[in-house]
Amino acid sequence: MNVREKIARRAALELSDGEVVNLGFGIPIEVPNYLKEGIFVSLEAENGCLMSGPTPYYGEADSDNGNAGGLAITLTSGAAIFDLADSFGIIRGGHVDTAILGSFEVDQEGNIANWAMNAAGGNLAPGMGGAMDLVTGARKIVVTMQHTDKKGNSKILKRCHLALTGIGVVNVIITERAVFKVQDGPLLLIEKDPEYTVEDIIACTEADIEVSPDLVDYRMSGINA
Repeated sequence: MNVREKIARRAALELSDGEVVNLGFGIPIEVPNYLKEGIFVSLEAENGCLMSGPTPYYGEADSDNGNAGGLAITLTSGAAIFDLADSFGIIRGGHVDTAILGSFEVDQEGNIANWAMNAAGGNLAPGMGGAMDLVTGARKIVVTMQHTDKKGNSKILKRCHLALTGIGVVNVIITERAVFKVQDGPLLLIEKDPEYTVEDIIACTEADIEVSPDLVDYRMSGINA
């Protein structure tokens, strides 16, 4: 199992039956493939779709149906296609229960920075897209990302260095090593990969950490939860 699948499987456990959910680019897009049996959510794509389904198998994609990242999607029974104005009316109107987003950085204050100029090899990276609206319109924000960058530096910081997409909006942070809840003060460590000790997690995380008295091993949909 690769890192992306592991994180997506854990993120799937954050969703409850009946929710309206928006998924960001990257890891979040894989989450619908790992929903627990009996959990039905209405996926909302910011480019104008409600009730999309899992990623289609190779050769079964319809080129007319895609998400905000331009990737093929399936449509479930009762799905609706609509324009961008209606889509952002749903988002800004507070009708999205949970948004799962990727990020370059997140910090212990619940701030998120999910875009940066010159982030991709000296080229201008795409802007923050609909994330600016999602972090203020959705009721719950879940961030999914790798714990460290390619140089081994923590991406979970005391304070973000990049321009912020949202201030104090993140509720849950999921990496391949640990799961944190954002609270007043230090991040609350609620799950960790059993291959890492608490000391390991503290060592690879810049943000201040409080260990939950109910700390458990890392859970994944379809694996151990």
